[in-house]
Amino acid sequence: MLKKGKEEIIYLLNKCIEKFESENSTVLTKNTNRKNYEPLAIALSEISNNLPLSAEKLGHQEYEPDNISESKKYPFRRYDITGGQVRDALMGLVSNPRSFLVDTCYIYLYGVGRLQFEKAPLDQSLLAEKSTVNTADSYSLLYENQRLKSELANAQKKETTTNKKNKTQLFILLGGLSLILFVLIGKIKSSQQQLSELKQDFSITPLSISKKEKDALEGIWVCYTGSPQARLSDSDRSRKVVMNIATFKEKNGYFLYKRYGASFNHSGYAQYDNPTTISIHSRLVTLDQKILSPRHSLMQLDTNKQFLNVISASWNFDVGEKNKIIGIREVYKKIGAEGELEEILNSVENAECKCKIIRWEKPNGQIEEYRLKNSLLDSIKPALLHPLLDAQSILVKDLEDTTLIKCKS
Repeated sequence: MLKKGKEEIIYLLNKCIEKFESENSTVLTKNTNRKNYEPLAIALSEISNNLPLSAEKLGHQEYEPDNISESKKYPFRRYDITGGQVRDALMGLVSNPRSFLVDTCYIYLYGVGRLQFEKAPLDQSLLAEKSTVNTADSYSLLYENQRLKSELANAQKKETTTNKKNKTQLFILLGGLSLILFVLIGKIKSSQQQLSELKQDFSITPLSISKKEKDALEGIWVCYTGSPQARLSDSDRSRKVVMNIATFKEKNGYFLYKRYGASFNHSGYAQYDNPTTISIHSRLVTLDQKILSPRHSLMQLDTNKQFLNVISASWNFDVGEKNKIIGIREVYKKIGAEGELEEILNSVENAECKCKIIRWEKPNGQIEEYRLKNSLLDSIKPALLHPLLDAQSILVKDLEDTTLIKCKS
């Protein structure tokens, strides 16, 4: 007598997988994903769909013809075997597997159906009186559960003899963890001390700001500067100025600073040095994050003034060796507290105006546009800015450069 049910189909499917892998030089991953079993299921379906015609020849039970599914394709035919069916049967989830699946496995492995095989068994492992299926070859949840129970029982027997050893190992482990924790606490304290010293030595955010002070600085500003007048490489530099757009965004008591210029951008931070004085530290933005042309500006807030004069230790931002340090007066004006800035580059509009375009989207959805380029001082409005941004606003480092800056157009 042959085995039946789970035990029979688990053995058959494992043998089918071995044969399929050997004949096709492939490996089927045996887990819960039904798609992994689909190649084998398709191969078996070529046999199962011929069962209505092969009972007498191959020695299996009779199967009704599938006249309805003649025009259909896999997996919609009556006797198709799916990857999910193979997976569930292999894992022992099916107590009574479908007879056409069982017959198909016998035909695939031994060339005859189950009835003919039982008359002359070709594999003694399928006889009921033999030992149960080797669990190493089975993915049955039932067998796996029994194996785990056995292992648990063995582990419980050893618990008494190993208890002292485990306690010793636990003590050593806790001691090691305590030592590691002690070292980490020491490093954290050291790092905190270093950070505290850096903040003190570099005077980083020494002042705790109020909401009023935050609101006074945070937002979007225009910044006028006459630095082009100090560029020795520009023969047409006389009385040129440029407008920049700058943003201040509060973060943990200091402010992130971004400044958009006609040719390049600045990035850095700002902080309150006292309730009315702001220090602005920035550098040119480079792709490799190197510090290029660092600058320091001092702004004194005055709510009664529309335009604020700022003194900067800056550069003329010329090329190569002509990039010289200068002192310069710049003029800032706050134009809004909120909104998003978009930098427009390499567009038709840029080509037409020969400038950089900054679009400011306000909270109400309105768009305001600024075109940043070197302009003549006389074209800047209002006129009260002219004496603040002329050649007298620049202090050169070397006296020999003075006459160059003050040359007439």
